[in-house]
Amino acid sequence: MSFPDCQPSPVCSLCPRLHAFLEEQRAAHPDWFNAPVPPFGPDDARLAIIGLAPGLRGANRTGRPFTGDYAGELLYGTLKALHLARGAYAARADDGLELIDTVILNAVRCVPPANKPLPAEIATCNRFLKCELEKRKRVRVIVALGRIAHDAVLMAHGLVRARHPFAHGREHALPHGRVLIDSYHCSRYNTQTGRLTPEMFHAILARARQLMDRRA
Repeated sequence: MSFPDCQPSPVCSLCPRLHAFLEEQRAAHPDWFNAPVPPFGPDDARLAIIGLAPGLRGANRTGRPFTGDYAGELLYGTLKALHLARGAYAARADDGLELIDTVILNAVRCVPPANKPLPAEIATCNRFLKCELEKRKRVRVIVALGRIAHDAVLMAHGLVRARHPFAHGREHALPHGRVLIDSYHCSRYNTQTGRLTPEMFHAILARARQLMDRRA
């Protein structure tokens, strides 16, 4: 679920490079989602998880954040273990999986080439993240998956990056009584290299749940 006035057009052309890349994907894979990926989760969630951008064969294909790639297996498996999700994750948007008190958004809504959005694209798309976070009045805790997501959250809240450096496990006070928790991204690369273990990731989301419940 999401707020209609916070959504880019299905054929958004605000970022010419991303628009052109999506046009290529629509031609090559007409059965894929191939559009700005909307948030996933209830409108009244108290926990918001911010990712980087849709993966080419993950969310860009399925139309749901972190669905169809390894990152989703770790993320949704951890959320289920913490009773923040229910149902079976089958790596498709119609698998029946539901999030509990949690919403997942991306810093950039459209899939970028090589999974690397440009700074101008991140800044352009920030209007939609800002809108979602402003509309979601009940959000108390935000988990940023990676530095780009961290910076996007700060931008959406009008905060200076130099005063809030990214570090795994670091917590930052945000306006409106919110708190931001940094985490390495739950990508296959990070887990294969040992930069992020499942135990480390579980600890981040467990801390988020603890803070969310304290700030109810």
